[in-house]
Amino acid sequence: MRTQTRHQSTVRNIGVMAHIDAGKTTTTERVLFYTGVSHRIGEVHDGAAVTDFLKQERDRGITIASAAVTCQWTLDGVPYTVNLIDTPGHVDFTVEVERCLRVLDGAVAVFDGVAGVEPQSETVWRQADRYGVPRVCFVNKLDRPGADLARCVAMIADRLGAVPLPVQLPLGSGPDLRGVIDLVTMRALVWPEDTEPGDAYSLTDVPSAHAHEAAHWRARLLETLAEHDDTFMALYVDGEPSEADVHAAIRRLTLANAATPVLCGSAFKNKGVQPLLDAVVRYLPSPSGSPDEPLSALAFKVTTDPHAGALVLVRVYSGRLARGTSVLNPRRGRRERVAQIFRIRADRREEVDEAGAGDIVAVRGLRETTTGDTLCDPEHPIELAPIEFPAPVLELAIEPKTTADQEKLSTALRVLAQEDPSFRVRTDPRTGQTLIGGMGELHLEVQTTRLQDDFNVGTTLGNPRVAYRETITRPSGKTEYTWKKQTGGKGQYAKVQLSLEPLTNGEETYEFVNRVTGGRIPKEFIPAVDAGCQEAMKTGVLEGHEMTAVRITLLDGDFHSTDSSELAFRTAASRAFREAARKAAPALLEPVMAVEITTPEPYTGDVLGDLSGRRARIRTMTDHRGARTIEADVPLAEMFGYVATLRTLTQGRATHTMHFRTYTRTP
Repeated sequence: MRTQTRHQSTVRNIGVMAHIDAGKTTTTERVLFYTGVSHRIGEVHDGAAVTDFLKQERDRGITIASAAVTCQWTLDGVPYTVNLIDTPGHVDFTVEVERCLRVLDGAVAVFDGVAGVEPQSETVWRQADRYGVPRVCFVNKLDRPGADLARCVAMIADRLGAVPLPVQLPLGSGPDLRGVIDLVTMRALVWPEDTEPGDAYSLTDVPSAHAHEAAHWRARLLETLAEHDDTFMALYVDGEPSEADVHAAIRRLTLANAATPVLCGSAFKNKGVQPLLDAVVRYLPSPSGSPDEPLSALAFKVTTDPHAGALVLVRVYSGRLARGTSVLNPRRGRRERVAQIFRIRADRREEVDEAGAGDIVAVRGLRETTTGDTLCDPEHPIELAPIEFPAPVLELAIEPKTTADQEKLSTALRVLAQEDPSFRVRTDPRTGQTLIGGMGELHLEVQTTRLQDDFNVGTTLGNPRVAYRETITRPSGKTEYTWKKQTGGKGQYAKVQLSLEPLTNGEETYEFVNRVTGGRIPKEFIPAVDAGCQEAMKTGVLEGHEMTAVRITLLDGDFHSTDSSELAFRTAASRAFREAARKAAPALLEPVMAVEITTPEPYTGDVLGDLSGRRARIRTMTDHRGARTIEADVPLAEMFGYVATLRTLTQGRATHTMHFRTYTRTP
């Protein structure tokens, strides 16, 4: 074991994010090789990627769970520590991206040089915008026929609303890609033919055939910097800025999220990865927070190790987290003991004595801490903003195959729900069935396969069904309920008066307002009223679906000095809520998906006709090289079996992607 002592200025906490199949994990594997973490490159198609260490990731060739790796990179003689997280690209696992972006300082967005900005690229970009995470772009796969850096740069500006700063151009195109041209130094970085991992590039003058194009793009880079950075504008007006001036301006704009550097290459062909690492340490931020301040840390993921038990991935924001110490979880009001601390290398670990501000580590021994919880100094309590997770859009019924599997199934589902907050388990109040919910068919398929592979639990599954929601459409007015029960000994008594109204901002799902005055309800019972209302919301009042977008106002109440209790107030609140909800014109909500279809032009009419029959609302249609891209909003209930239909309509030539967009009232 060792104690970590590092300057935060030489630490980078970054994530790698992209649409599925953009080459994100391949890029990560190259980074691990060049930084010395791995001594051979693991290929995704061989099932040997270091960060794809779950069995299903290797079987399917996709990233499912975010994996954290610590590595080292040296720039200008200074060693940097890079904590890198490879996140999933498939939309069903977008929650993994969400929780990682919450704790990262910067990100690398990988784009397919042929496809450009794809739907999930937009999703993860918006997530990064929400958390204010500075980014560096890497346009990958420029060795492919049809790859076009200029088109990708235009799409980054148009679709993502970003200000791209291309700092490199490809040297050659398609299979003839030899390297990149650095527009800051105006030098060419050339890799040997048939590049093997580890081959160094050589620096040369820009070939004359590319000189005019490079000069044009460099002028464009300098003009964009001058337009967005006043300090650089003064240097630009006075004459030719130095390389250091250009780097400094790019870093300032990147950190302010005012612009985004764009690099390029081919990770699979080992071209462009080392300059990408240079850009990560040169342009992306170091952690803020001081090791001298009281401890504050956020748990962003729980994972279960068959040997070590539950491990909680933690980002330390300030102070120090030391092995053997006691920390406070303020959300749960409990103290936890830190048994062990590990630095992580995907599925391997290195034990350390402590972690400081800016560190991302795994902690063992935290029994009650879950995703989104804060850990802090018991003497200086603080609670960080939690991580918000989307509600499931798809559910299916699940039963154990045998009586012997019943207890194992309950345990396994509890572990899976703890690891993945977007995976929900509930009981249908009408049928008594156990229902599991997730973000899509692949998400649920992966989780149910894990039940067999990881927990050896046999299950019987029902057909997937839409996870509807309930809401209210008008104020309920005052509703009063008295819970009174006498059983011979101490009784139960609680009286609450509340009102409901719909939330209309589209984001908040629940709000509780306490307007009780004069001690009509003692303060210690107010949380029980809140809890009772939330409990009632879980099963709604129409068809047993969870309610959303409701503001609850507690207006008045009454209590008894001996017969009132938390249980009594929770019960009274739950029943008052249900009565009020029935008076507030409850309505059913259905999930609507953002669907993007790319089809050859001749099949456009058939595709649009089919969408019309699925209650689709067409948002945009764009043309590109003989194909038409249709973006539409379609109710999830209408999208079952769509893959087969689209294949039939277009002779298998169209592709589509789909992700959750919003909930709307059912017709």
